[in-house]
Amino acid sequence: MTVPPPSRHPWTPALLGLILLSLIPALLLAVGRVNYERGEKTAALVMDYPAVATQARRFGLEPQALMDRYQKLGVNSVAIYEDVIGNLVQRGEVYQRSGADLKADFPGAAVNPQNVYLRSLKPGVAEGLPARFTIPTRQVQVGGFTWTEWPTDPTFLPTGPNAALISELKAKGYMIVYRPYADDALRDPGADWPDVPFIAFNGEEVIGARTPELLARINERMGKRIPALIEATPQRGLDTLIATHGAARAFSVNPAWQNRLDPITLASKYNLAARERSMRLLYLRPYPTINETEDLLTRTTELLGKSGVKIAEPVITPFAENTVLRLLSLIGPVAALLLLGLSFPLVRLGLLVAAASGALALGLNRFDPFAGGALIAAVTFPALGMVLRRARVTDWFIATGLSLCGVLFVSALGANRDSVLGLEPFRGVGLTLALPLLLVALSFLPRQDLRQTARDIYKAPIKLGDVVVMGLALAVFALVFLRRGNATGASVSDTEARIRQDLQDSLVRPRFKEMAGHPLGLIGLSGALPGYFGAMLILGGVVGQSSILNTFSHFHTPLLISATRCFLGLGIGLIAGLIGIWLVRTALRLWHTYGARPVNA
Repeated sequence: MTVPPPSRHPWTPALLGLILLSLIPALLLAVGRVNYERGEKTAALVMDYPAVATQARRFGLEPQALMDRYQKLGVNSVAIYEDVIGNLVQRGEVYQRSGADLKADFPGAAVNPQNVYLRSLKPGVAEGLPARFTIPTRQVQVGGFTWTEWPTDPTFLPTGPNAALISELKAKGYMIVYRPYADDALRDPGADWPDVPFIAFNGEEVIGARTPELLARINERMGKRIPALIEATPQRGLDTLIATHGAARAFSVNPAWQNRLDPITLASKYNLAARERSMRLLYLRPYPTINETEDLLTRTTELLGKSGVKIAEPVITPFAENTVLRLLSLIGPVAALLLLGLSFPLVRLGLLVAAASGALALGLNRFDPFAGGALIAAVTFPALGMVLRRARVTDWFIATGLSLCGVLFVSALGANRDSVLGLEPFRGVGLTLALPLLLVALSFLPRQDLRQTARDIYKAPIKLGDVVVMGLALAVFALVFLRRGNATGASVSDTEARIRQDLQDSLVRPRFKEMAGHPLGLIGLSGALPGYFGAMLILGGVVGQSSILNTFSHFHTPLLISATRCFLGLGIGLIAGLIGIWLVRTALRLWHTYGARPVNA
């Protein structure tokens, strides 16, 4: 090994003791979180009713008859949109005519061709509509009938729930998710919402989001209803409702995207959403054909059953935080950061780097001590093991143990009501991969004047092979960094996507960064490779350790799911690493001895 051994500071035992003591409250918080998440393993299959009605009519079926077929395949909930005036026209409760048509039929009538006219087919319906809105209307007599004149097209004005349909669906055992519309012309929005457990708002904001007084009224009128938090659809004003009522995480797929996916692939995504992202409302839309829709439902219910997710009406309870235990847990990451700095060969450099890392973590989290402490744990513990000990293969187990300790601190400090709902993302995800690498790399600096180290690096002869190796290493790290979360930079290939789907349908998929990083770390610690190759592979092992903490930074993923993913990666990585050590040593032995004459020849 060409890297200097770490310093063993006199405070090391005391700081390790503080970390161990601080693990006790962190472990208690982890147990509480697991118990909470076990009670959340229910999800509703919510079918979009207007989409089913459209599909049913295309095939000459009644919507209720088609819903009955889907109910037998697992659908236990229906999304009902608020009625608009156009729905009343379709059901034959109101007759609508444009002013131009009415004028053509009755040339002498006092009709404005630019306006729209409604009259009741069901007594009193058209006459009762103007009271709902601030739009000025008037009654006119045309052709022996009383018409309500509207100065604007009222087709899409919301008129409240279809109470008869909702009652009929409830009688058949469906849970209802109500979807109200917002309109500035409504006099009293929310006054006639039906008695349903969940409200899913449409568009990019909740009703009243632009007016604090109206939003407060909507918040009050939610009553016991719970708002749906739709994945990847931020809605302005929703945080106010969530603060009072909590939220049900909802997962849906854009219809255009759905039609590009086969039912089996889509079912896998719904299963993943419920099992690993705590989605409680799985919002479904039918495919163009009934057979495809039934395939989707059959496969989805099958996968949910294997995942232990029960199809039932979700009971939403907010995640409870324990401030005292979180404060006690905060001691661990602070002690670990101090220990990391003191363990550098250059102690003053180590303390300076540790202080800068802590300040950066707090700054990124707006000086929230808990969120900042979670990030400190996420960047410190993956590096700590490789800074403390890095001389033999068994040191990998120490590094892994410390990383797992960091997992408890990340969960204890970062998991709160908002982060468990996915409302409060983990800030500094990029740092969890980059900063531990930098910390370990700086600990490789020799115990001498930094100016001398700079001179040595400047004067060091560089070979073409060195340039190629370092270029490859940078390219690999760039790929790993860009692929974090698969949200930026490089996306997964079709082959990898298929492998991922097969793995996640059969078991919890381990992270590929861990399955690659752990073997690299083991090979580097083995000393099988000469020169700086061992140090580079140790840095590759740091990526594997960082990925452990990164896995647990997704607080909306159940803790046991993240743990399963982590230990699968550790097991596969350990086996691959031990095999890799043997292969490297065998390959080097063959390289040096092939073609050489035996000593006794």
